[in-house]
Amino acid sequence: MPLLLDALYTGPMDGLTPPQVGPIRPPAVPMRDLLTPARFEAELVRFKAGYGYQSEQGDRRALVSLWSKWHFGALLVPYLAANLLLERDLPVGLDEMGVCLTTEGRTERLQLAHAGRPLASLDAFARFSTLIDDHLTPLIGRLAALSGASAKVFWSNAGNTFEHFLSAFEAHPMAAPGVAEEGHRLLTSRTTVNGQRNPLYQPVRYFQPECQGEEANVSATKRVRRLCCLRYLLPELGYCGNCPLSNRAAG
Repeated sequence: MPLLLDALYTGPMDGLTPPQVGPIRPPAVPMRDLLTPARFEAELVRFKAGYGYQSEQGDRRALVSLWSKWHFGALLVPYLAANLLLERDLPVGLDEMGVCLTTEGRTERLQLAHAGRPLASLDAFARFSTLIDDHLTPLIGRLAALSGASAKVFWSNAGNTFEHFLSAFEAHPMAAPGVAEEGHRLLTSRTTVNGQRNPLYQPVRYFQPECQGEEANVSATKRVRRLCCLRYLLPELGYCGNCPLSNRAAG
């Protein structure tokens, strides 16, 4: 099965690194260990230094938010690929996986205890339940506590990455027609099956900028995050291209 996971790394995934499968041992760090205050603080110091900031520079909320964006990218590429293209549920619960970190302290690659199991259901909320319940919910709770930022910031980061790769996988050579349909349904549902607020609801919006003297050009369509990731609070980084604060015309 690891070889089958490796086979996914073509098309929009070409050049990316597949997860490792096997016992979680060094250099991989178990997710639970990574999220202890002392270990996470040490990695955040390295992450901060990678951007040239000294120990007291850079807004902590923005730094942890930026760290989470790297993490969600490394997490969601293999998870969504296996889920959408192979209909397999990867073991991404915090007690079943580890991460390989770069010298800058950010997540580079997953270490999975095994290569996943066939999905029990293809329904939107059921097929992504391991991701949401066993990884995102506890992780985001910890990141909010460790940073002082609202949990909504991290859910927005996760949803933004989720939505981006849904669209990318529709062009994957192994994709069946409608491969991302349930993923999009997840992101357009205001509530979960239990009637609770869906924290991944509508993470991005698309709008057509007003054009003067000519018809709107489809290629000019703007993709804008629903919530700001706080990146602008870091010196010299400023707003990202999808920031709602710098794209107020979306409102």
